[in-house]
Amino acid sequence: MAILHRKTTVILSILLTGVLLASALFAGQPATVTHLSGPLAVRKGDGTGKALSIGSKIDEGDTVVTEKRTYARLKFNDGSEVTLKPNSQFKIDKFSYDQSKPKDDSASLNLIKGGLRTLTGQVGKRGNQDSYQLKTPTATIGIRGTIYDAEYCQGDSCGNIKPGLYLAVIDGIVVITNSEGVQTTLHVKAGQYVYVESPTKAPVVLPGKPGIPFDPPANVGNGGNQGSPGGGSCEVR
Repeated sequence: MAILHRKTTVILSILLTGVLLASALFAGQPATVTHLSGPLAVRKGDGTGKALSIGSKIDEGDTVVTEKRTYARLKFNDGSEVTLKPNSQFKIDKFSYDQSKPKDDSASLNLIKGGLRTLTGQVGKRGNQDSYQLKTPTATIGIRGTIYDAEYCQGDSCGNIKPGLYLAVIDGIVVITNSEGVQTTLHVKAGQYVYVESPTKAPVVLPGKPGIPFDPPANVGNGGNQGSPGGGSCEVR
């Protein structure tokens, strides 16, 4: 029996070590590519780059880059999803989620250019509500449990709309903040559309939708489309 006990202890120790190693291995890999419609690449923190495919892991510090016609959906380990539009750059500055430690939740994301739709997960819905932030060149977005679209355009990518950040809330509430002289914060509710021209211009609520399309192919899906009426070709709502 003593020999059997020692063997059991050794086996349990090996299993525990394996679990700890796996946790350490994936601690810095908060997201996975789950859906993809075209070429997708990542730019690492050291400046190197590589192509991504379905199943690829995304590390903290990575910048994900979509091509001209590429839609890509990323699944985070807290259950959140981000669907990136074509010609977008999206960086994961920091992401921390441990189901047993809600006070340690942290998400610092960065939409450098382009657009996305987000279905938020556990980070920001438990523990500290301010633990989730999406940074853009003109403003920072916080959440109170929501689905939202964000589009930052500049130069020729804007088409017939003014350059800047466009935000649409599909479900829930977001908090958008920038530094218009002193800090300006605007709570944005479902069905509202907001425009932020620059970091020094206050966010303004638009009278209607700006007409920015969100039309991913069927193999990618809408991502958080339960709050989007009408189906089919979706615009910023």
